[in-house]
Amino acid sequence: MMKSNFFIGLLSCLFFQLGLAQEKKDSLVLRINLKFRTETLERNKEYVSESKDTLEIETFRFYISTIKLQYSDKTTFSESNSYHLIDIENPNSLQIPIAKTTDKTISKATFSIGVDSLASVSGAMSGDLDPTKGMYWAWQSGFINMKIEGKSLSCKTRKNTFQFHIGGYMKPNYAIRTIELKPINSNLEINVDVAELFKSIKLAENNSIMIPGSKAMELADKATKMFGIYSKEN
Repeated sequence: MMKSNFFIGLLSCLFFQLGLAQEKKDSLVLRINLKFRTETLERNKEYVSESKDTLEIETFRFYISTIKLQYSDKTTFSESNSYHLIDIENPNSLQIPIAKTTDKTISKATFSIGVDSLASVSGAMSGDLDPTKGMYWAWQSGFINMKIEGKSLSCKTRKNTFQFHIGGYMKPNYAIRTIELKPINSNLEINVDVAELFKSIKLAENNSIMIPGSKAMELADKATKMFGIYSKEN
């Protein structure tokens, strides 16, 4: 009986994986490349920022939401229930099936970095919005749009850690940002270059943001510079 249950479970897993593969094959997929300049971003690997800080990334998560595509014939597609948690610890999160494949040429793609106010106050949540994902403060503050944690000898903190939790959904601290990109040959592959975020941060002076406010707003603005369409040159 135990062997029978094992094989049933194994077959179930295989069919589930095949289903996901088929879904991605039939779908237009948004692919995310996490980078530090030209290198693939890896956890607990040393990098040197433009500010001359040596740093390691331990946690990197952010929400992509409200995905919209505009085609060259002026028609549009808007993804429903559009909330996706990108997590360096979950490679599957770096590929998002968003629409059925089509021969149309994509002229523009837009999406938000973060979670809107409606979802922030809606109560019980599931999937990528589940509070157990570690990206929800409370209904007063809503979701953490982006979380970056790590360590650097530049930080005179306990265990040399830095923590940046960017969020806030109520004015004047509305930290959601919209990204607009023009795909190359309808290529929906995006580079997210963390080096761009740390370019203007001196970790000895600024190494912790844990609540909504003006500092989170400034960092949300800087975070938009991380996003760009992938090309062979980058």
